[in-house]
Amino acid sequence: MELPTLAGIEDAEARLRPYLAETPLIRSELLSRALGAEIWLKNETVTPISSFKMRGALIDIMRKHEKDKIEKVCTSSTGNHGQGVAYAARLLGIKADIFLPAQANAVKAAMVKAFGGTLHMIGKDNNEAKEAAMAFAEKAGAHFVNDGESLDLMEGTGTIGLEIGRAMDRVDAMIVPVGDAPLITGAGRALKAIHPNAKVIGVQSEGAPALTESYRAGEPVTRPVDTIADGLATRFPAKRAFAGIRGTADDAILVSDEDLLAAMHSLAECAHILVEPSGAAGLAAAWALREQLAGQTVVLIVTGANATVEMIRRSLDTPPLFTLDDAAGG
Repeated sequence: MELPTLAGIEDAEARLRPYLAETPLIRSELLSRALGAEIWLKNETVTPISSFKMRGALIDIMRKHEKDKIEKVCTSSTGNHGQGVAYAARLLGIKADIFLPAQANAVKAAMVKAFGGTLHMIGKDNNEAKEAAMAFAEKAGAHFVNDGESLDLMEGTGTIGLEIGRAMDRVDAMIVPVGDAPLITGAGRALKAIHPNAKVIGVQSEGAPALTESYRAGEPVTRPVDTIADGLATRFPAKRAFAGIRGTADDAILVSDEDLLAAMHSLAECAHILVEPSGAAGLAAAWALREQLAGQTVVLIVTGANATVEMIRRSLDTPPLFTLDDAAGG
């Protein structure tokens, strides 16, 4: 199965650049001290949708529109991908219908509407929303933006790895939150094209382990979803997503929801970044792997910040991964 190439990702970068500048890549002194490694944060929370998802959505829709002059797009999402599609469609003057689960994150649902998307809330999870969205797209003649299957979308997200690889003289490991796997596939392959020895590590919640367990088993598996991290919530992998993580990742681990909340707290306290649970997954994984990563140069992709106020409060009520004194060496 075809996977992202460096040439395709470089083309995506050229198309993306008029709409999005490179996002910050910053070394964190406190996190580096706390983990005993050189910790760099690739901060995707500063995009117009507070998530990395606009990259892939824009490239998918832009390439399709150039070929077929489409008038309508449709997608399903737990929220951030839906925002990305709505935002990209508005930039290109295309109508967007966005399907979210019935109990989707209220912030993400509001942003879909704010970006001009027509919002449909249906199903108990993204897989059920996807079934409804695909049926709608076929009936309406809309282009379906498939987060787990679109090669164009994966090459759009791959621009993150390109930015990291070009900016860094050395990368020993990059830790990537995994939902539908376009990010680990695209960014991982771009990084390895520049730094072939870099390890790419995926992370999911224990409450949504389908991609990680599929990676370990060597075949797609279906697992139930019960996690606060809606950005990581996938019941089973798409075919290209599975091929992507198997062909790109060097490891994949699981962390608990409690770890995600603690990592949210630590990012707020030590890096002054407010994130949603999936955005904290990289730090949670790095903390779990800190003995293995000691002394290495590690990049954490901070994927998104679309948390509700209630979730932010919950994270701040959870003890952080480490104290400030521990981080400062006091």
